[in-house]
Amino acid sequence: MSSEPNSPVGPAELRNIGLFGALSDDVLEYLSTLLTVQTPPAGATLFREGEDANAMFVVISGEVEVLKKSKRAMEARVAVLGPGDWFGEMSIVDIQPRSATVRALAPSRLLRVSSADLDALYRHDLRSYAIIILNLARELSRRLRVADGILADLISNVMDQYLTRPAAG
Repeated sequence: MSSEPNSPVGPAELRNIGLFGALSDDVLEYLSTLLTVQTPPAGATLFREGEDANAMFVVISGEVEVLKKSKRAMEARVAVLGPGDWFGEMSIVDIQPRSATVRALAPSRLLRVSSADLDALYRHDLRSYAIIILNLARELSRRLRVADGILADLISNVMDQYLTRPAAG
């Protein structure tokens, strides 16, 4: 396993990433020859909200932040992601423009997984393709549950403040 910034990712590195969980050694070897590594420096913007998209990224090393614009055009940090995390998967699932901006917080090593890469895996090994899609779906479901919890807490806090506010008069 090489730690050079632009070196290809090896099967052993892929094995430790949840997205590739339960894949066979030969499929991990195939993916290690298919997928490309990108090495953005700290402060680099990887993509911006609203841009066209057809790829997701897996953090091998480093750290990135996910920023979302409010209706008032203010950017708010919604997540910080590190090794083993992935982002941009919504572009793989729904083929819509980017829903957030992602910026490197530290020098990072990222694995790029494009729609074309997944199509190639589909043609190479349908079972492994299905496993990756299921792993994506599980992570999207986990994130939705977290967002639901945050939204419920926010609504509860706003309602508590509204209901406990003394009446004017």
